[in-house]
Amino acid sequence: MISAKSNKSSAKIWGALLTVVISLIFLFIAFQKVDLSRSFSIISKTSLIAVLIYLAVFFASHYARAIRWKFMLDSVKPDVSKNYLFGAVMVSYGVSCVIPRLGEVYRALFLGKWENISRTTVLGTIVVERIIDVTFFAFASLVSAAIYSGNLYYEIPWLKALLVTGFSLIFLAVIFLILLISFQNKFAAILVSLTAKLSIKLSEKLKSLFETLVEGFSSIKTWRHIVGIMSWSLIIMLLYTLNTYAGFFMLDMHNEESINFATAWIVMTISSFGNFVPTPGGTGSYHAIAIFVLTKVYGFDSESSAAYAILTHFVGYVGFIVSTFLIINYLNMKRAKKGLPKETFLSVLRSNSDSK
Repeated sequence: MISAKSNKSSAKIWGALLTVVISLIFLFIAFQKVDLSRSFSIISKTSLIAVLIYLAVFFASHYARAIRWKFMLDSVKPDVSKNYLFGAVMVSYGVSCVIPRLGEVYRALFLGKWENISRTTVLGTIVVERIIDVTFFAFASLVSAAIYSGNLYYEIPWLKALLVTGFSLIFLAVIFLILLISFQNKFAAILVSLTAKLSIKLSEKLKSLFETLVEGFSSIKTWRHIVGIMSWSLIIMLLYTLNTYAGFFMLDMHNEESINFATAWIVMTISSFGNFVPTPGGTGSYHAIAIFVLTKVYGFDSESSAAYAILTHFVGYVGFIVSTFLIINYLNMKRAKKGLPKETFLSVLRSNSDSK
C-alpha cells in the first residue's frame, strides 16, 4: 500500500517537473534570438491606462465564461451564484498557473463545496466546456485563414496539419459522445469490460470518465441552454479578441497599419494554441507561438513581439494568481456573514454528503 502511494506521489512529482521542462524548452525557443534588454525597454514605456483597460476586458472575458457555465448548470441548480461561478473560474486559472490542469479539478471542488453540488456533475460540465472551447478555437482558426489578406497556411506551415488533425479528433469525439449518451449503458459497459481485460485500474478510470461525461452532457437539456452556451461562447471569443487588441495599445503597437480587430482575432486564435500545451499558465508555449505569429505573419521585429508576449502573459498571469486569493477571501467573508463555513484549498478536498 505504501509502495503504491509512493509510486503515485512520484508520478505526480515527475509529471509536474515535466511541465516545467516543457515550459523551459519553449522559453528557450521563444527568446533565443531576442535582445531581451530592448524588449524590457519597450515594456518600460507601457501605458498604465492601457494596462487597466486590458485588465478590464481580461476579467470581463472570464466573467462571460462564468455566465456560459451557468447555462450548463441551470438544470442542476438554477439559482447557482454568479459570484461562485466566477470565483471558481478564476481559481481554476490561478491554480493552473502553478500546476497545469489541476485548476480544473479545484474548480469543480470549490463550486461543489460552495453550492453543494455533486463534484462529478460539475467536473462533467467542465469537460463539456473544454470540448466546446476546442471546437470554437478550431473554427476560429478557419475564420482566421479566411480573413487573412494572404495565405495563412503558407505563413504558418503547421496550421493546416493541426486543423486537419483537430477536426478529425472532434468528429471522432462527437461520434463517440453520441454513442455514449444514446446507448450509455450498453456502449459504456462494452468498453469498460474490454478495457478490464487489459487493466482493472484503467477500466475503473474509464468508467468514472464515462459517468463524468454523461453527467456533464445530461445537464444541457433544452434549446435555451444550447443557444445560451453557443451565444456566450461567441461572446467569449470576441472578448478574447478585444483583449488581444488592447494588448497592442499597451505597447503602442496599434499605430501600425496592419493592426486592426481582424489582426487581433488572428493573433488571439493562433497564439491560444500555446495555452493547450501542458505548461504552467501557458508559460513558454504562449510566448513562442505569439512571437512566431507577430514576426512571421505581421513582420514585427523579435524584440517588439517578445515585449508583447511577455507583457500580456505577465499581466494575465499575475491577474489570475492575485484574483484567486482575493476572490476566495472575499467569498469566505460573505459566507462567514451568513454563518456558512469558509473553504480553502484543503477543506474542499473533503467530500460533501451528496458529492460523488
